Amino acid sequence: MLRIQTVLGSVTKRVRSLNTPADLYVINRENVQWLVEYYKNDWPFDMVVIDEFSSFKNHQAKRFKALKSIRPHIERIVGLTGTPAPNGLMDLWAQVFLLDGGERLGKNITGFRERYFDPDKRNRDRIFSYAPKDGGEEAVHEKISDICISMKAEDYLELPDITYNTIPITLDSKAQKNYDQLEREMLLQIDESTIDVGAAAALTNKLLQLCNGAVYDEDRNIVDVHQNKIEAFSELIEGLNGKPALVFYNFQHDKDRIKKALEKMKLEVRELKTPQDEKDWNDRKIDILLAHPASAAYGLNLQKGGNHVIWFGLNWSLELYQQANKRLHRQGQTEKVIIHRLTVAGGVDDDVVTALENKTSTQDELLTALKARIERVQEQSTVR
Repeated sequence: MLRIQTVLGSVTKRVRSLNTPADLYVINRENVQWLVEYYKNDWPFDMVVIDEFSSFKNHQAKRFKALKSIRPHIERIVGLTGTPAPNGLMDLWAQVFLLDGGERLGKNITGFRERYFDPDKRNRDRIFSYAPKDGGEEAVHEKISDICISMKAEDYLELPDITYNTIPITLDSKAQKNYDQLEREMLLQIDESTIDVGAAAALTNKLLQLCNGAVYDEDRNIVDVHQNKIEAFSELIEGLNGKPALVFYNFQHDKDRIKKALEKMKLEVRELKTPQDEKDWNDRKIDILLAHPASAAYGLNLQKGGNHVIWFGLNWSLELYQQANKRLHRQGQTEKVIIHRLTVAGGVDDDVVTALENKTSTQDELLTALKARIERVQEQSTVR
């Protein structure tokens, strides 16, 4: 019996929707800042519900600052998320602030950090990460326990089993030589004591590309290196014997090479772009559905279209990984969900899998893994 208006589309359409009488107004997170600027101090909504609440975990993001500015005008706010702290306890501050205005965890992130954390990884000039103080995690949980509730899906829903299938890939001798050379030259350029997150991300990004079979050069041209992962992917698709698969890729050139490999198999291949793609997948009209985890990790119900997820290329984000897998492993799924991960043995792919399985902070694991590789490469160079 509720009247619902979706506030989407052009500015004109959004304004028209807001001026149409309704009980519920639904807007995407990308337009939150616009909504706040549109109403300013005349904010008319007494209650706000935020789905995928962890998308507001960044206290420096414009969407967080926008909601923070009109928080006094909101009588009741509810946040829903399956990954409240994907990169560690620090992610909670901004979300809890929106709930209580800073009453429980403090009015600013600096005070929260000083109260509950100690510097962890650092050099002489910079602190890269923080770790909870002894008893800090328990103290934070206690502080927010009266306004937060944790409910596991398996305690309330009938969910099928989920199985993880890691498929190790051995590079051919030429590809392995290229990988070793790139890794050695890039890693030896930096000093492990001064490595920062930006440099770590750039280094591992290039190595992840090479694991997948191609790299971008300085002019964004694609340089093919090997077909080992594509061949393993093709064998996996053939082994599914016609069962549909949701395939996640990491880089644009991954998608292009995957599509080219699938052309020979006479399968219905589609990129996930529109609601019609989602419907056709769930109606079993698509054999291979290609998606990037950043665009498919939230809100989509794809559980009726298949039970196989294939990660052609992984990335470091635990949040995206967990949320993307949940597109199939959710209520309404009737089969065991199988998560296939194609990984180059001994390559940086292994570091990513380890990080995801340990549910470690992206930044912490990225730096730890890279420092370990630097040490190994330095030792090998010394031996030579």
